[in-house]
Amino acid sequence: MGAFKAYDIRGIYNKDFNRNDVYAIGFFLPELLHTDKVLVGRDARTSSDEIFEALTRGIIDAGADVYDLGLATTPLVYYATACFGFDASVQITASHNPKEYNGLKISKTDCLPVGYDTGLGQLESWLINNKEIKTSDRKGKTIPFDAKTSYVAFLKKYLPNISSLNMAIDCSNGMVSLFAREIFGNTPHYLFENIDCSFPNHEPNPLETENTEPLRYFVKQNQCDIGLIFDGDADRVMFVDEAGNFISPDLMIAIAGMYFSKKMAVGSKCFADCGCDSMQPHKALIDIRTSKSVKNYLKKTGYQVEMWRVGRAYAAIKLREINGLFGGELAGHYYFRDFYYSDSGLLAALILLDVIAGEKAKGNSVSKILQNVSHGYFNSGEINFRIGQKEQAMEALRSHFCTLENPVAFYDFDGYRIEFNDWWFNVRPSNTEPYLRFIAEATDASLLKTKIEEVKKIIQQFS
Repeated sequence: MGAFKAYDIRGIYNKDFNRNDVYAIGFFLPELLHTDKVLVGRDARTSSDEIFEALTRGIIDAGADVYDLGLATTPLVYYATACFGFDASVQITASHNPKEYNGLKISKTDCLPVGYDTGLGQLESWLINNKEIKTSDRKGKTIPFDAKTSYVAFLKKYLPNISSLNMAIDCSNGMVSLFAREIFGNTPHYLFENIDCSFPNHEPNPLETENTEPLRYFVKQNQCDIGLIFDGDADRVMFVDEAGNFISPDLMIAIAGMYFSKKMAVGSKCFADCGCDSMQPHKALIDIRTSKSVKNYLKKTGYQVEMWRVGRAYAAIKLREINGLFGGELAGHYYFRDFYYSDSGLLAALILLDVIAGEKAKGNSVSKILQNVSHGYFNSGEINFRIGQKEQAMEALRSHFCTLENPVAFYDFDGYRIEFNDWWFNVRPSNTEPYLRFIAEATDASLLKTKIEEVKKIIQQFS
């Protein structure tokens, strides 16, 4: 089935999957995750109610109970799963995808993600092979469940004094509007605040340049200190600086490092309260596409930095495995030990705004803060190539550059990241879209341009 991805189940509803598929997924979920109760939340897409009905009918027919969160952000579902001890949860959402898409994000005990290798592949196999659906003698029931009050109280523990900041917040007509004013108050400027998952103003993907144009224009026109933009289900947040320039999300991982450094004093009790020796460096997680400047900055400020694969299905598990304090991705996901090793756009925003407000009090703008992180590197940003022969193109790039130059580092756990003395690149097949993704960084702008042109010539052979 085309809807089963590496991280979740997602596609165009009634094309890539339908209500019968959703019913079967709901029916098999209690068996897959060995539970008799499933927490379910949903976004406000037009198909979400129908998917909720089919999913819950399947869960109930399997003999399990549905705990209904109602309309929810994805991080709310993560929080409630771990905080209230559920062994299975589902968020009905297609995250940043256009309105015709929908999907299911599944988590298990301790809010661990269920990816293709940890359960989704089994579900897909059961559906493809028409595993028997035998209704249980015990019918489950639907139980309304409120976790919003607890979640807001948790977030407010991280709320800094932001009264000095002139902020603009683009809610993307998405689910963050459930909580935005309750968390940030009425002082910020709000754009596209009403929840409307037909996304009438722009698609809920902040990584696409055109989707940040209204926010960037507003920030410049109103002389804001910072602009925030959330994706559709609020598990991601991205920023624009005081000049309206989009900030590469990986750079904000370094800002998170500033936050935790400020909260921890060497030789004192660990701020994270993880029982470690506070004299030892805490671990931070970055993805394979992250700017080298971020890794260098974090190491310089005392962190032990681990690099890993892209996506929550991998990052949340890896952060837990290394007992990392925090982590982040180029796509704007930020993970925190204190949030059950999961990602939350709102929590990330509060942590990062704490640093930004503190630096403003010292006379430093957002762009000034970032100069201390990104100095010395020129970055291509992620470039997408729509080609069929992805593996062949990746191998051609590896062979070409490794023959011409001697790599100083080579990583092959998510495509390739190959580092040379004065530049590096990562090339990887997308897990959710039909693209080969490429990103490069160099110490010289002209060198970067030359390398990108070389790459394009090689990849054109596989178009």
